[in-house]
Amino acid sequence: MPEPVRPKIIRNTSSLGRKGEEQAAAAVEAAGMKIIERNFRSQYGEIDIIAIFEETIIFIEVKAWSVFSIENLQYSIDLKKQRKIIKTAKYFLCENRKYSNMSIRFDVIFVRENEIKHLASAFTESV
Repeated sequence: MPEPVRPKIIRNTSSLGRKGEEQAAAAVEAAGMKIIERNFRSQYGEIDIIAIFEETIIFIEVKAWSVFSIENLQYSIDLKKQRKIIKTAKYFLCENRKYSNMSIRFDVIFVRENEIKHLASAFTESV
């Protein structure tokens, strides 16, 4: 069986990314989550949105895209990117000990124009 063809990734402009993050943040809040941080940066990387829902802290990567089909979403967050997000999340938790007893989750939100796809628990720390 032939290997699946990876789509060619076209880098989004910063304005497309900012607009996507705004749409994602609105969707997160509409879903009842409380955003506690946006664009958190460390020496390891960046997390677009950090939110709390009930007793879970959620680290959210936002991907704005203009040409991908929904079937190609799996290629947008590779293992290297996942590891960066996880290291950054651990750094955040070390710096913010008040969240240390909460469950954690890693989500990805994909935004295209007015379409939003929220993948809860998109990956885990075991990557």
